[in-house]
Amino acid sequence: MVDVRGLPPLEDTRIDPRMSVAELVDTYGRIHGFMAGHLYRAVEILSEGIKKSGLRVLSFTANLVSTGLRGVIAQMIREGWFNVVITTTGTLDHDIARAEGGRYLRGYFEADDTWLHEEEVHRLGNVFIPVEDYGPRVEAFVRRLLPVLAEERREWGISEILDRAGRMISDPNSILRAASKRGVPIFVPGWPDGAFGTSLFMESQRLGEGIIVDYFRDMKRLADLFFPQQGEATALLIGGGISKHHAIWWSQFRGGLDYAVYITTAPEYDGSLSGAHPREAITWGKIKPRARHVVVYGDATIILPLIVAGVKSRIER
Repeated sequence: MVDVRGLPPLEDTRIDPRMSVAELVDTYGRIHGFMAGHLYRAVEILSEGIKKSGLRVLSFTANLVSTGLRGVIAQMIREGWFNVVITTTGTLDHDIARAEGGRYLRGYFEADDTWLHEEEVHRLGNVFIPVEDYGPRVEAFVRRLLPVLAEERREWGISEILDRAGRMISDPNSILRAASKRGVPIFVPGWPDGAFGTSLFMESQRLGEGIIVDYFRDMKRLADLFFPQQGEATALLIGGGISKHHAIWWSQFRGGLDYAVYITTAPEYDGSLSGAHPREAITWGKIKPRARHVVVYGDATIILPLIVAGVKSRIER
């Protein structure tokens, strides 16, 4: 039975259009029901975790990088909030394509997809990407990157390749550039599943000797980061799939996460990893039983900027 004694009451609130975003986040804490309270807790948990943890992990899915949220993700990395990034290969595709001048347009969900195909436009939700601004730009970038890699050595881990790639990018909103400049490794366990990975393979084949991608090099690097037991660990996991699981899978080898914030739209009822709550991860040893954790349901393009504003106001005090 839940002991309700001592729980603070929720409060009726009013909105002042002159309030700051950080003040709006505090207002969500007073509103409390329903996801408002979860968003406020996410800010509290993440703020504390970033301040206290030596290991700080950011995982996210690539669809977000096709939106203007790309700049927010790069900002978090650039400002040192996280020292490990785990994502999917589409992140590399979108980040490089946009850094190379690719046009990502404000489209709409209701578009006629047959018409878009005829017009040679890719659709990602309500984001439109002309075909010429996606694959060809990634392929051209990889053609410049491969000789640089091959000249240095034959065998590479993906995180090492992405560090070199980041050095070749000048776009200040680039995730790869921000990570490279900050010395933050980016791990992509599903690296072949997209334009960047396929282009690496194709171009390496074309060059003959080319390079060899050895993900065991990345796993050794992950082991060096996650296996040490000292200190605390924090993770912000945006979306699900392989990037989420890779983050919590490796966390079990250090006894689990101490702070975890999930942002998701995936339901729990179907047993999917994407919809699984932190409490389920506790049973696998991926999150500690006494860890602070919360799930915020909703679209990350709306939720993440609010969380970042709230966290930023706290850690910069």
